[in-house]
Amino acid sequence: MDKYSYISNADVGYIDELYKSYQQDPSSVDESWQKFFEGYNFSRERFNGSAEDDAALDAAVNDGEIDAREAKTLRLIRNYRRRGHLESTTNPVRKRRDRNAQLGIEHFGLTEADLDAEFEAGKEIGIGKASLRKIIETLRNVYLGNVGFEYTYIRDREMMEWIKTKAETTFLTHTPTENEKKRILSKLNEAVVFENFLHTKYLGQKRFSLEGGETTIPALDGIITHASEHGTQEVMIGMAHRGRLNVLANIMGKTYEQIFNEFEGTAEPELAHGDGDVKYHLGYSSEITTASGNKVNVKLSPNPSHLEAVDPVVEGFVRAKADRQYENDYDKVLPILIHGDAALAGQGVVYEVAQMSQLDGYHTGGTIHFIINNQVGFTTDFDDARSSIYSSDVAKVIDSPVLHVNGDDPEAVLYCVKLAVEFRQKFHKDIFIDMVCYRRHGHNESDEPKFTQPSLYNIISKHPNPREVYNKKLIERGDVDAKLAQNMDKEFRGLLQDRLNMVKQNPLPYEYQPLELEWKDMRKSKPEDFDQSPETGIQQEAIDKIAKALTTLPKGFKPIKQIEKQFKLRKDMFFKQKQLNWAAAELMAYGSILLENKIVRIAGQDTERGTFSHRHAVIHDAESNEPYTNLNHIDKEQEQFRIYNSLLSEYGALGFEFGYAMANPNALVIWEAQFGDFANGAQVMIDQFITTSETKWRRMSGVVLLLPHGYEGQGPEHSNARPERFLQLSADYNIIVANITEPSNFFHALRRQLAWPFRKPLVVMSPKSLLRHPKVVSPVEEFTSGRFQEVLPDKVASPQKSVKKVLLCSGKIYYDLAEKREKDKRKDVAIIRIEQLHPFPEKQVTKELMKYKEAKIYWVQEEPENMGYWTYILRTYRQVEMEIISRKAAASPATGYGKMHAKEQEEILNKAFA
Repeated sequence: MDKYSYISNADVGYIDELYKSYQQDPSSVDESWQKFFEGYNFSRERFNGSAEDDAALDAAVNDGEIDAREAKTLRLIRNYRRRGHLESTTNPVRKRRDRNAQLGIEHFGLTEADLDAEFEAGKEIGIGKASLRKIIETLRNVYLGNVGFEYTYIRDREMMEWIKTKAETTFLTHTPTENEKKRILSKLNEAVVFENFLHTKYLGQKRFSLEGGETTIPALDGIITHASEHGTQEVMIGMAHRGRLNVLANIMGKTYEQIFNEFEGTAEPELAHGDGDVKYHLGYSSEITTASGNKVNVKLSPNPSHLEAVDPVVEGFVRAKADRQYENDYDKVLPILIHGDAALAGQGVVYEVAQMSQLDGYHTGGTIHFIINNQVGFTTDFDDARSSIYSSDVAKVIDSPVLHVNGDDPEAVLYCVKLAVEFRQKFHKDIFIDMVCYRRHGHNESDEPKFTQPSLYNIISKHPNPREVYNKKLIERGDVDAKLAQNMDKEFRGLLQDRLNMVKQNPLPYEYQPLELEWKDMRKSKPEDFDQSPETGIQQEAIDKIAKALTTLPKGFKPIKQIEKQFKLRKDMFFKQKQLNWAAAELMAYGSILLENKIVRIAGQDTERGTFSHRHAVIHDAESNEPYTNLNHIDKEQEQFRIYNSLLSEYGALGFEFGYAMANPNALVIWEAQFGDFANGAQVMIDQFITTSETKWRRMSGVVLLLPHGYEGQGPEHSNARPERFLQLSADYNIIVANITEPSNFFHALRRQLAWPFRKPLVVMSPKSLLRHPKVVSPVEEFTSGRFQEVLPDKVASPQKSVKKVLLCSGKIYYDLAEKREKDKRKDVAIIRIEQLHPFPEKQVTKELMKYKEAKIYWVQEEPENMGYWTYILRTYRQVEMEIISRKAAASPATGYGKMHAKEQEEILNKAFA
C-alpha cells in the first residue's frame, strides 16, 4: 500500500484549514502535522510544485474535487514554467538544440480530442476558464517566444511568484512607447555607426567589435534609464574587451576624437603619466542624462585581459560607495557586470563572486549580470566550453533568475532589462540577462572565424545586423513605426558621415563626487617621499580611550575562559606593564583611525579572531553566541569597525578589497591571507590590479595585504609568503613591501597608509610566532610620537670600530639571530633590520653601514637562496659587497620535516656567527 494513502483519503478542506493554522502559528497544530507541513514546505521550496503534483493534486483527483484532466492541464502549465525556456526562440542565427523539454500534450496524458475542451486551469495563468488550445497558445506566447524565463528553481516563494506573475502578465502586454522605440533605434544607430566607422577607418585593427551584439547598447541604456527612475544615482560597470569601445562611446559619452587619438597613438602623454594600457582596457567616468531626464554618474572599471577578473573589483567599489557616500542605501548605486558566455562558464572567479553576493561582508544590493552570448569563445564552440546547458547556470547556485533573450529583438531585451532593474531594487539580489547573439568577425578583426566555424559563419555572413532587423520589423508594422524607421535611416547615414568627417563632439560635463574629490586631493608620490615617513603618533588620551574599549565587556556578557584570560593579559599590557604586543598595537592602530572618523575594513579567512588566535577583534558570548566588537565602543562619534570573516576565497576576496580601496582613499582596507602563500590563489589580482593599476590606469589604491610569513617548521605551504614575487613586481614606487619586527612599527605602518598625501598598496610579510614572542613588545610611548622606521639600527654591538660582521636581515630571523648573539655573548656582530624592502631605504642603510667601516657585510635570510630578498638586494643595493647566508637554493619553499627544518635553521645561525 502507498505509505501516503492516508493523505489521499483525508478531507482536503480540513487539511487546508490545518495548513492555514500552521502558517499563522506552527504550535497550533498537532506535532505530527507540524512535521508533515515542514516537509511539505521544504518540497514546495526545493522542487517548486512537485509537492502539489504528488500530493495535493492526487488527493483532489482521488477525492473527486478536481477532474483528472484538470490535474493534467495544471501539470502541463507547470512544465511550461519549468522547461519552456528550453524551446524559446532565443537564438537569432541557428536552430536551438533539442533539450527534450517534453512540452507536448501527450506527455501529460492529454490528446487532440481535449484541445477544445474548457478547463478551469486557465485561471492558473490569468485567462480564466479556457480551452486547452487557448491555454497552450498563451503558454507558448509567454514561454516559447523570444524570452526564455528560467526561474522555477528559486526557493523563495515570493521571489518566484513575482517573476512568474511578470512573465505571465506584463510580458504579453509589453509594448514600448513611441519614445522608447525611437530611443532603441537611436542607440542601435549609434552602435552600428561606431562599428562601421572603425571598420572603415581602421580596417584590420583590433577593436573586439560588438557587431552581432549591438543590442547591448540599447540594453545598457535601458538599464541605466530605468534604474534612475527607481532611485539609482550611480552605476558601476565591469566588462571585458568585447564591445568595450562601443560602450565607452555610446553609453559613457567618450568622444570619437578621444578614441581616434588612441587608435592613432596620439593621446596626450601627460594623461597617462605611466605606462598606460591598450584602448580597450581603460576605464572611464561620466555623468549622463538619461532619456527620462535624470542625471546618473556612470563608471566603467578598468580591467586587464584576464576575463572576469574585474567582477569582484566592481563589487568592492560599489560596497565602498554604499558604505560611505550613500549611507548603506544600495538602491542608489548599481553594479552591472557584462560577461562573455565562454568566460562566465569557464572562469572560477564568477562562482566566487556569486557566493559573495548575499554575504554580510560583501553584499552590494544585487548585481545585474548582462551576458553578451555570442556562442563562441575565441574559436571554441559551446560544446567544448561548458558542461552545463547554459553559460548562466551559476545563477542557480544563488537562486537568481535568468532571462534568456534573442539579441535581434531589442524590444524583448528592453523588457528584460526593465524587469531586471525592478527585481534588483525590490529583492536586492542578482539577476542574469542572457542575450543570445553572435560575433560577426573573429575573436579580433584580423582573425578568420571560418577556420573553426565555417557553417555558422556562412549563416552569420548573410544575417542582417540587429538595427536592420529592427528597422524591417518597424516598417512591416506600418504607420508610425514605418515613418520612424525611415527617419532613423536618414539620421544613421548622416551620423556615419559626420563621424567619418570627424565632426567635433563635445565631451560630457562631469562633476566630481565626494569620494572623487578626496582622490583629487591626492598627489603623485615623489622619490623623496620615501626617505622618511610622516609623523603618525597619537595622543595619550586616544590611547586611553581605545585601551578602555579593548579591555571592557558589556554587563552580562560571558566570554569563554580563554578569552577572560586574554582580556586580563590585555588589561595588564595597557595599564600595568605599559608595553603592547602585536595584537594590541594592531588594534590600537585601527581604533585610532576609527576615532578620526575614517573607515577601517579588514576581511580574510578567520580574520575576526585571527588564524593564530591573536586578534580577538570580535568575541562571542559563551551561552548565546552573540558577537561583541570592542572597537565599536570607543566613542559615540567614531566610525564603525568593519571586520569580516571571508568566504574561503583568495582571488575574489582580494579583488573585492582592491575595489573597495580604489573607491575610497580615506579607508584603511586590509585583506589578510590565512597563510601568506595563499596569495598564490590571488596572483591575477596582485599582478594585474594591485601592483600595476597606478601606472596602467592612473588609479591609486592603499589596499593592505597581511601575509603570514616565517619559517617555523610548518612545511612548504605554511612558511613562505613569496616575498621575492612582490619584490620582482616592485618598481617606480608602485607598492610598499615590508617585513616588520616591532609592534609599534606595525602601528605606524598602518597609520602611514592614510597619513601620506598619496596612496600605495602595502604588502606586509606579517608574523606568526612573533605574535606571542616575549621580546616582541613596544612601550606605550612609542605610540604617542614617532613614525614608521624603514631601518632599525643595531643597539647592542660595541664599540662600533670593533665590529667584524654586519648582518643585514628582515623579519623573524632577527630574533633568532639576536638570541644566538646573546647566548654566545658576541658584541662584535651588528644586526641591522630592514623593515621596508621596497622602496628600498638606501640612504638609511648606507648611513648605518658607515658606522662599521671595517666589518664584512652579510645578508641573512631564512628563505632558500633563490627566494626571499637576496636577488632583489643584489639588484637594488649595489653600493657595498656582501655575501648571502641562507638555505640552499630549492624548488620547494621549505622542508616538511621538523628535524630537518631545525637543522637548517641552526646552520644559518652558526654560519652567521662563525
